[in-house]
Amino acid sequence: MARINFLELPVADTGAAKAFYGAAFGWQFDDFGSSYACTMTGDTDIGFQADPAQKTAAPLSVIQVEDLEAALAAVTGARGVVTVPIFGLPGGRRFHFRDPDGHELAVMQVD
Repeated sequence: MARINFLELPVADTGAAKAFYGAAFGWQFDDFGSSYACTMTGDTDIGFQADPAQKTAAPLSVIQVEDLEAALAAVTGARGVVTVPIFGLPGGRRFHFRDPDGHELAVMQVD
């Protein structure tokens, strides 16, 4: 069953975001390059995207699915608009889309 498994926040500085959330909630983060970090609990995780070329304007919910291509077909069939085509990332692949109300979300299939 598809479920939200990740929330990605656009941030100005991953180090500052990690320091705040680490101090406030005791969270620990893994770094993926200089502009991305995330928790890796396996539950609903949180990521920080500081790369200006990749960060979204608002928080990005990520929906985990079993079959990414089937989800892509279902999203476009339901009038969703793909904003970022399927791409690979550590741990899987994903794409971004806007729903009919203009909300941007992502869909991910884990490896």
